[in-house]
Amino acid sequence: MALLLGVLVAITYGSSDFFGGLAMRQAPVGATLLWTQAIGLVALLVVAIAAGGSPSAGDLGLGALAGLAGAAGIGCLYRGLSIGRASVVAPISAVGAASLQVAWGLVRGEDPGALALCGVALALVAIGVVAGTAGDDSDRPASRRDEVLLGGAAAILLGVFIIMFSETGSNSGLWPAVCARAAPIPVLLILLPLLRQPITVGRAALGVVAAAGVLDATANALLLVALREGLLSLVAPVAALYPASTVVLSRFVLNERLGRARMAGLGVALIGLILIGL
Repeated sequence: MALLLGVLVAITYGSSDFFGGLAMRQAPVGATLLWTQAIGLVALLVVAIAAGGSPSAGDLGLGALAGLAGAAGIGCLYRGLSIGRASVVAPISAVGAASLQVAWGLVRGEDPGALALCGVALALVAIGVVAGTAGDDSDRPASRRDEVLLGGAAAILLGVFIIMFSETGSNSGLWPAVCARAAPIPVLLILLPLLRQPITVGRAALGVVAAAGVLDATANALLLVALREGLLSLVAPVAALYPASTVVLSRFVLNERLGRARMAGLGVALIGLILIGL
């Protein structure tokens, strides 16, 4: 069950990234982030109220910190991608975050078994291959040091995001995810005007922004359930395969070529999932 939920998390996160990428072609990055958070918050509130739960103050605090870490991690990732090479920044952030989460689970005493760990290792390889075969612009202004620092910062922050979710109580319902969505909104409302960035998106972009927000919120909810059903060391690398669904959507919706490397990465990911599920 946890494996299936992890796959669903990867699909919804990847789909959210796909629609978020489309939205950022039509609206400013900061405004897109703000509205995806806000729309996702509304969607999560409805589900969280229906699902119930009795969260402690600690659960809510962990959720809020997770949201701030996740938003900061996305900010570092987008900054790295805007000034550096995607083939350097993306795999560092994706593989680094998943590796940190797996290590945390193992340190906490999880024992997924040798076969599943082999699957985890293959999944980490697949994440790097699929994420790292994006466009490679050699004329980007960032140095290799900046690329590594921004990719590494994104890896740590995005890794902490899921780790904090994994530490919330099983009876807290979806309220940690609600706090994770809510916490970055006031920060963005303060920062964007200070940076003289717009806080609104046009009508043309509103549909894809809404789709990105709802899908991202859905992924957060599924992630919480998956972490309560299975081990962090197994759920995290499966969920981190989200670049694969972004790539597949880009292929069938935008007619982008997959390329041999990405095809190989998708194949390795499938083998890894099979081993984790055995």
